[in-house]
Amino acid sequence: MSHSSQDLEKATLGAGCFWCIDAVLRKLKGVQKVESGFSGGHIKNPPYREVVQGRTGHAEVANITFDPSIISYQEILEVFWQVHDPTTLNRQGADVGEHYRSIILTHNSKQAEIAQEMKLQLDQSGIFDDPIVTEIKAFEAFYPAETAHQDFYNRNVEMPYCTFVIKPKLDKIKRLFTDKLK
Repeated sequence: MSHSSQDLEKATLGAGCFWCIDAVLRKLKGVQKVESGFSGGHIKNPPYREVVQGRTGHAEVANITFDPSIISYQEILEVFWQVHDPTTLNRQGADVGEHYRSIILTHNSKQAEIAQEMKLQLDQSGIFDDPIVTEIKAFEAFYPAETAHQDFYNRNVEMPYCTFVIKPKLDKIKRLFTDKLK
């Protein structure tokens, strides 16, 4: 059953290094396209080196196109909250800097409402030891990263970063979200 492109929705999420969130989101049923890039900052078409030097305000993000009749925005966020630590400000593990911040860039008011509500519920649940610092703000623009950064994990599986940082995240979603995987 094919859907026309107007049935598809977008989501833009940052959870540390974009190689990680890109690899995870590609595994989800209903996700049609994943692109790594930058969003949430104040400079147009930022070069990667400027972003990683913290000069642009941008975060590393995955911009995805998904079919909401197969996977809901809320289900995507359930995976997002599980594959990174949303309580560490401007860092994920050894990756440190504003561009590694936890961020949800919402494409409409419904997404904003879902994201805020989930953040509140997670904070109140006590699942995390510390308060969630995930930034939630309206999506403005997305700037794709260079080709070398696209689908990085699948093209570089043997690299130590992929083995030690990304693969455990993929193993975790295989355990927790089996029913949502392609």
